[in-house]
Amino acid sequence: MSDRYQGFTQSPLGKLLVKNLGLPAPMQLDRYVDGAPLVDGTVLVGGCGRLAESLPGLLDTLGIASTQTFAEDARFKGLVFDATGLTSAAELEALRAFFAPVMRKLTSCPRVVVLGTPPELVEGSERVAQRALEGFTRSLGKEIGHGGTVQVVYVAEGAEAAATSTLGFLLSPKSAYVSGQVVRIGAHGTTEVPAVTDWTKPLTGKVALVTGASRGIGEQIARVLHRDGATVVGVDVPQAASELQALMAELEGDWLTLDITGKDAPQRIAHHLKEKHGGVDVVVHNAGITRDKKLANMDESRWASVIAVNLTAPELITRELLDQGVVNEGGSIVGVASIAGIAGNVGQTNYAASKAGVIGFVDSLADELEDGITINAVAPGFIITAMTAAVPFATREVGQRLNAMSQGGLPVDVAETIAWFANPASSAVNGNVVRVCGQMMLGA
Repeated sequence: MSDRYQGFTQSPLGKLLVKNLGLPAPMQLDRYVDGAPLVDGTVLVGGCGRLAESLPGLLDTLGIASTQTFAEDARFKGLVFDATGLTSAAELEALRAFFAPVMRKLTSCPRVVVLGTPPELVEGSERVAQRALEGFTRSLGKEIGHGGTVQVVYVAEGAEAAATSTLGFLLSPKSAYVSGQVVRIGAHGTTEVPAVTDWTKPLTGKVALVTGASRGIGEQIARVLHRDGATVVGVDVPQAASELQALMAELEGDWLTLDITGKDAPQRIAHHLKEKHGGVDVVVHNAGITRDKKLANMDESRWASVIAVNLTAPELITRELLDQGVVNEGGSIVGVASIAGIAGNVGQTNYAASKAGVIGFVDSLADELEDGITINAVAPGFIITAMTAAVPFATREVGQRLNAMSQGGLPVDVAETIAWFANPASSAVNGNVVRVCGQMMLGA
């Protein structure tokens, strides 16, 4: 589904109006194409912390070219700065010293990653300095322009080698609509990760369950996980059976039709996965509904149905899979939350409550899970789908422009983020909620 305003801004008249009126000028974002290199260009690496010496090797593992020096005419696709060595406010000057001279040397759709230490794991002046990284990266994300993204990645001591998958995701076009985010590695238990023999197919031999898989975001999640090597088991309501079966046939996957709010749904899903696949490695709770009304006009059925589908069902299904031991060692559980659960939305008290509850579910389980199983969530912002196409024009335009990229995201942006969580090499990425929202100006 095309962005007509974005197309207009590329026309001669549109360019003139954008320049003279200061209108938003959304850039065509780089997105990953299967078979392409992760980074089409060179990444400049700097800093003097725990990861500085190992960074070139980690990037080389992914086939990413890097350098620690540059000539006057050099151009860079990415910047990575190791700030784990900053222990006081005065030392934050190192950020300005590294970034200021090279910001005009970036190519289109550049990627910037600042590495730090989780502030909660250090004390005193060091905590002050490390927490400051969030303000720095979020501000830089709003001024970088040209389709660029900026993130801070907090790496716990001992988890340095576990940063590879996260660097690969955040430096590549797979993170096109993810910016201004905070990621923690090794902050909840696991600091070691298994070796990955094929970074293009990290889910080979894995089984992935995706609810609400027949269309929209769910369809793209299924496609991306299949691309990465997984056998996908799609779940959707009986009314979507034909679409679901067609998609799973195309992806050589499996399918199950049921209402996830049904009393026996968790048991049926667990039985299916255990009997047909011997377990599951990736569980994606994508199914969701909206029943919008202002609270004064909301009846019990609207409230109950949204809570049941978006929150209660994922919780009950997850508990059943864990209790029966259906989730394999090193498995990944991913919930789909929403920016509405963080910032709120008029007419969506039920939906926002359910999506904030998904975040609470991640918080509650992150330190409970055993056998290397992780739980994380994505929180999409304005994603262009058939559903959002039905939103009134003015509301849709505001939703698309109120972010640092001045445009809506695509379903594949959510799917790529989930695939990063699902990657076995991301097993130290646990308890995170990552917004896929182009860095919204409000509530993010």
